[in-house]
Amino acid sequence: MSRPIPSNSADRSDAATRALVGVDAIGDPALLVGGDLRVISANAAARGLFGERIVADDLRLVLRHPAVLDAVRAAPSAAAPIEREVTGLGNNNGAFRVRVAQAGVDGPGVRLFLTFVDITQARLTERMRVDFIANASHELRTPVTTLLGFIETLQGPAAEDEPARRRFLDIMGREAARMSRLIDDLLSLSRIELDKHLRPQTALDVAPLIADVGRTLAMRLEADQRRLVIHVADGLPAVIADRDQVLQVLHNLVSNALKYGRTGTAITVDAQRVDAGGGREAMVRVTVGDRGEGIAPEHLPRLTERFYRIDTSRSRSMGGTGLGLAIVKHIIERHRGGFEIVSRPGEGSEVSFTLPLASTELTITKVGVTKV
Repeated sequence: MSRPIPSNSADRSDAATRALVGVDAIGDPALLVGGDLRVISANAAARGLFGERIVADDLRLVLRHPAVLDAVRAAPSAAAPIEREVTGLGNNNGAFRVRVAQAGVDGPGVRLFLTFVDITQARLTERMRVDFIANASHELRTPVTTLLGFIETLQGPAAEDEPARRRFLDIMGREAARMSRLIDDLLSLSRIELDKHLRPQTALDVAPLIADVGRTLAMRLEADQRRLVIHVADGLPAVIADRDQVLQVLHNLVSNALKYGRTGTAITVDAQRVDAGGGREAMVRVTVGDRGEGIAPEHLPRLTERFYRIDTSRSRSMGGTGLGLAIVKHIIERHRGGFEIVSRPGEGSEVSFTLPLASTELTITKVGVTKV
């Protein structure tokens, strides 16, 4: 508890001045409230949260949150500061950790010092973590349940039924493969998040990577009567990037175009330099386009969420894990690039990402990067 403000008026005035200065020095929203519960002082952050006219107003009229007012009523007689976590404060209805502490006597009452620490992002992150674990558990439980069911059947009624055994084993193989892909994607996402603050340092030529993806997916393209049309601008500069991660991005995007584009239509990959302007650095933009059903506008903002699917059953039947675009987004963020999805229902979709250019001090060699 703060030391009581001295009884003589000069010392009391000096203490009040120090308290006012203390409020302004705090970065989080802070209020100094008198014994009559009128706001004596509010720092800039508090005025931004509650409005410019908060000073001299009755706190009970400014903050009508029951949990905050309960803490304010209890604080004058409490032996220690009171803390509460509340939601719905301020213009954005954020979540805050509110601390109410005594700040000395004020006439017949007690002066109070209130601070508000914004924990909105922490709570959102916690919610995302809980949702992620729940979704991952659900996605893994589905194939495991299927496998257990078929194993039980093969050990019992279908033990001597050769056609049924072959059919069941084929389904079990597909479910096990889907579970393996999901685990691989979960591990990949975890590794990307661990390295998200470490920006890549290697200069890389994008064109050979696009060609590699085309060769890797050649059989799938041929099976669906598709072709990959690649256009790389002349003199395309090198980028700063992680080779394996850029390959993963390209593979995920072209695979999505294969899944959701129409049979017999072309998939396009375009790579060119773009000058951002306005003092921002130039980038290399890569765009993967397909001709398919397209995506309704309301789904576009959520496509990079983990496990978000427009059509869950269709995605699963095609082997999707619901993590592909989330992985792409995290990789591009690590590279300090941009990511954009444009789609026209009934026509198709274009997914673009940008990568920063390599410094002119670097040159590409067969074994890596050397200074020139």
